[in-house]
Amino acid sequence: MVHEVYIIDDDETSLPVFRELFKNEKDYKFKSVKTEQIDMALKDIPSLIIINEDAVDKDVVELCKQIRKDEDNTITPVIVVSSNKEKQHRINILRESIEYYVRKPVDEDYLFYTIKNIGRLLSMNRTISPLTGLPGNVQIHAELKKRIANKEEFSVLYLDLDNFKAYNDVYGFLKGDQIIQFTADLILNCIHSKINESAFVGHIGGDDFIAIVPVTEVEELCQTIIAAFDNGVKRFFVEEDVKRGYIETENRKGEIEQFPLTSISIGTVIAEKDRFSNILEIGEVGAQVKHLAKTITGSSYAIDRRKD
Repeated sequence: MVHEVYIIDDDETSLPVFRELFKNEKDYKFKSVKTEQIDMALKDIPSLIIINEDAVDKDVVELCKQIRKDEDNTITPVIVVSSNKEKQHRINILRESIEYYVRKPVDEDYLFYTIKNIGRLLSMNRTISPLTGLPGNVQIHAELKKRIANKEEFSVLYLDLDNFKAYNDVYGFLKGDQIIQFTADLILNCIHSKINESAFVGHIGGDDFIAIVPVTEVEELCQTIIAAFDNGVKRFFVEEDVKRGYIETENRKGEIEQFPLTSISIGTVIAEKDRFSNILEIGEVGAQVKHLAKTITGSSYAIDRRKD
């Protein structure tokens, strides 16, 4: 992953310093930007912004406000490097949701590792679903590996939506994203209402979710999720579709077809102690049992309780 770092300064003296500091780091690209170019630069959504306060003509607090008001850069990390040692000045800058204030003279090692660690966090955050805020596959795999290594008893719920493509075709992707967000919140709330700790919910991608819970009795949990989903999902359909119980759209052959309202299928794998030796085995069984659940019209669940 290449990190594009924009350095805000009006005399362009900072760029050679950072390029020399990161000369052995191919994943970091530095670009100098003058304050008059800031609006244009923000459109590129850099990985990190560094402001050299001593080398800009604009008030740095106003500059920070300008960056944070930009919708696409509300979460872009910002470092201010300055020779101003006044505490109140530093607080005023940090108050604008600026991550770091580094005082000059700068310790090069400190600045180097500060930037590197921000880059590491950015890389980790890329594995989190931007739509739901749930952990992605990297954390999902790590969570499963940990529980297997610790020889824990747990259950894995594989959840996905039925007829979701048809919904997107009729209502559009923005409304589809709303159902994805609704589903993520619903799964979290249902699980946390039943299980207080050691539960994990992840977003595999698209309309696929996973939940890992430290119990093997999960039938009631599956029923709770399904009841809550079927009750809540109706608000994403117009009244006419809800009354007739289906939507109409073209299938892959170009023919008009009726599709039931979006439902949820849950395939659950009971991972008793020492049943599985790796996450691939769990995934294979999970795919089988979720396929079984999806053969049933409407929201449904299936539980695999095999010992081997």
